[in-house]
Amino acid sequence: MQNLEEIVTKFYTQCLTVNTETDVAELMGQLLADDFQSLGSVDTKGKAQLIGQMQFFWKLIPNMTWEIQELIQEGNRVVVRSIASGAPNGDFMGFPTDGSKSFSIMTIDIHTIENGQIVKVYHLEDWVTAMKQLKG
Repeated sequence: MQNLEEIVTKFYTQCLTVNTETDVAELMGQLLADDFQSLGSVDTKGKAQLIGQMQFFWKLIPNMTWEIQELIQEGNRVVVRSIASGAPNGDFMGFPTDGSKSFSIMTIDIHTIENGQIVKVYHLEDWVTAMKQLKG
């Protein structure tokens, strides 16, 4: 069995974290299953939607990082607690930003992996705290 933690770690370090080595669309295309679902509190995104969102975030937050703080594997699921941070420059969730202020928030995700690809992720990000940090 492939080490599922490696798949998920690559997702955080090379897809969610902006870097110069990765073609984010290409790598996410490999890591995410065709029927992938990203499930949040009120919305569900498919593979193409999440890839598009990350391409937008890479431009809006050119120094964005998602640092894994804790990773737990149980069966074919990997739970990740991470810190997402960056300084957006542009319209960020309806709020104008100029790159001079940054945010640092906690995120928690539960990834399900099948056949070497992420098929589902349940996720929570503390965007309310990010907005407070950017406004304050």
